[in-house]
Amino acid sequence: MRKQHSVPLVLVAATAADALLGDPSRLHPVAGLGRTAGWLERRLWRDRRGAGICHTALIVAAATAAVEVGERRLRRHPAALLALRVLVLWSTLGARSLERAARQLAAAVERGELAEARRLAPTLVGRDPSQLDAHELCRAAVESLAENTSDALVAPLVYAALFGPAGAAAYRAANTLDAMVGHRSERYRRFGWAAARLDDVLNWLPARLTALLAIACAPLVGGSCAEAWRAAFHDGRRHPSPNAGRVEGAFAGALRLRVGGLNHYPHGLERRPRLGSGRAPEVEDVERAVQLARLVDALALACCGALAWAVRS
Repeated sequence: MRKQHSVPLVLVAATAADALLGDPSRLHPVAGLGRTAGWLERRLWRDRRGAGICHTALIVAAATAAVEVGERRLRRHPAALLALRVLVLWSTLGARSLERAARQLAAAVERGELAEARRLAPTLVGRDPSQLDAHELCRAAVESLAENTSDALVAPLVYAALFGPAGAAAYRAANTLDAMVGHRSERYRRFGWAAARLDDVLNWLPARLTALLAIACAPLVGGSCAEAWRAAFHDGRRHPSPNAGRVEGAFAGALRLRVGGLNHYPHGLERRPRLGSGRAPEVEDVERAVQLARLVDALALACCGALAWAVRS
């Protein structure tokens, strides 16, 4: 099977597997990657950037090499090679699981079971949920749907289109490391610097593609393209993340909502800028955000399929 013809097929098949099945329920490669990264961190950790650079480079290189070795060993077996590529890309995607988590949280809020909603919140966000009220829980869900549509679907598709499944695996390794060590706690301020900066660089293009697709879809969810653009590229510039502000702003503007505010994290408080000029998110807005994410997912698949074909033509 010619590689230039197989990659668009891999994108479609892996996205379909994620939509139908969600994350692999057992032996998830990303979970194994996280355990390996934790094991290596315990041996390499020093309160220095150099140690973090080494940790990040080793994990990303290992994830990439594992896929490349598998592809080389199966190059004479086209069906097995295609199956491997689909499996690798499927394991980097998370749209179905993201939707499920957001809907479960929204359902708990709608029932008035805030304790249950707070218990579910860590599957979506890293902030401390213990003091979140109903509106703040819904804000967290909408923000997570926006950011993770970029991180857990658009970005893996972009890197698979450009570099094949090994590219998606490398991206997922960097993104996983950012979630593990890329925050601003005292332990990771220096050690996690490399993972955080690499994740910022790798997400620059996917975040802006996600934002543009959300802006294009705004009329389909009752919003305005102009309002979504303003929230993404004017309000979003004030966000401390060079990428999250763009996608969160685009979703907020497209849904005529307002997100941002004070977030409580284990390492301290962070005040996020207001994105969008609408009202605060409510329970029904979580489902609207899910529908917007689905529209963005479909357009991203079409764009990345075309990109994969163009790159290999």
